[in-house]
Amino acid sequence: MAGNTIGSVFCVTTWGESHGAATGAVIDGCPAGMDLAEADIQQALDRRKPSTGAASTSRGEKDSVEILSGVFEGKTTGTPIALLIRNIDARPSNYDDLKDVFRPGHGDYTYYKKYGVRDWRGGGRASGRETVARVAAGAVAQKVIAAAGMEVIAYTKSIGGIEINTTGLIHSQDLKAKVRQSALYCPDAQAAAAMEERLAAVRKEGDTLGGVVEIIVRGCPAGLGEPVFDKMDADLAKALMSIGTVKAVEIGDGCAVAGQKGSQVNDPMGCAGFNKNSAGGILAGITTGQDIVVRVYCKPIPSISQKQQTTDIQGNQRFIEIQGRHDICVIPRIVPVCEAMVCLTLADHWLRLGR
Repeated sequence: MAGNTIGSVFCVTTWGESHGAATGAVIDGCPAGMDLAEADIQQALDRRKPSTGAASTSRGEKDSVEILSGVFEGKTTGTPIALLIRNIDARPSNYDDLKDVFRPGHGDYTYYKKYGVRDWRGGGRASGRETVARVAAGAVAQKVIAAAGMEVIAYTKSIGGIEINTTGLIHSQDLKAKVRQSALYCPDAQAAAAMEERLAAVRKEGDTLGGVVEIIVRGCPAGLGEPVFDKMDADLAKALMSIGTVKAVEIGDGCAVAGQKGSQVNDPMGCAGFNKNSAGGILAGITTGQDIVVRVYCKPIPSISQKQQTTDIQGNQRFIEIQGRHDICVIPRIVPVCEAMVCLTLADHWLRLGR
């Protein structure tokens, strides 16, 4: 299957299916001599695992990573790094009743039309389970960009229409600590409590919720990104849109600029640099040295227990009620995935400079 690799210098290929034996990633282009241990990657994977909050599934994967190659005596060798995460708690029999049915909102129909066959066990390659490999690879990329002084922080901005108070948030020195303390990765405790109540209510309805994740990149130097087709904002958007749940990406002021004047959108410059950051840290596809600000808009998870109309592979009309272990909201589990995709993009562009 084409389209499983991202990056031109720091290249990552993910593999595996939701209910297969394992998932994983191969990283080619990681610099030699970098400290890397399984514990470095495990920290990121642990943040992606289901929490005890109202949003999460009961699937209990350990997500233990194994480094199979590319590391010797705790240092990267410059050769391909192979990462393996075994699927321990897969239950494909939960999907036996759905193997000939197209689930609304999922990739069942499109995969079948493209390939003539599909892995019906939890969505196979199209499942959110695939993102565990992205997070593992992103943890390696994070170490690359950290050496260059860059930091990526993602957090929940809204769930089901409940938004956080963002006043002073982006420049808060304890932003990461606030995010990590919350089961929803929400830095606003009051908003998080309201989100939990909303999630609990929607779970009882047999329905799901979407939301918004905001990502901040601190310490990114000016000059990353290419002038035309590999613009930094274009590559960030592509990386984030490759996450199955993401339906829109905003950079900086995003969609709001369409209703504003140039005098409002332009970022004036003074002797000390830019006076504001409507551009979100990117101009003409190249980073300005300011914080990069990105938002992703995630759709509700399509696996709902309410009755839905669909068809089977013979074209017969069917009605289904999806059972099994599913998240009620892809947020907060998508937060570390967003961080990973931004780290992968930044690492690739940083290494393009040959530094």
